[in-house]
Amino acid sequence: MAKKSSKRLKRWSKHVNETSNALDLERSVFKKSSAKEIARSLKRSAEHSTRRKTKPFQSAMSMLSFYINRAGKNLPEKQKDTLERAKDELRGLYHREKS
Repeated sequence: MAKKSSKRLKRWSKHVNETSNALDLERSVFKKSSAKEIARSLKRSAEHSTRRKTKPFQSAMSMLSFYINRAGKNLPEKQKDTLERAKDELRGLYHREKS
């Protein structure tokens, strides 16, 4: 079985973000240094999106998880910690408890 090239994998996730009923995200939102800024941006995007098919909280959390999972081991530990804290911030913005 032939290995898929990393270029093809990158195109797959880009294709998902561009064509699925995902959110229209602010540019470089996941590279921000503040978990609060990331959470606020995702909330804004989720609430203003015309492409989502579920509630804003679920859409925003799904995009954040999707990014963390796709970046995988290439994601620096500091940025991963910031993104994980952004999940908690997002829960707080929507008055949700961690399950």
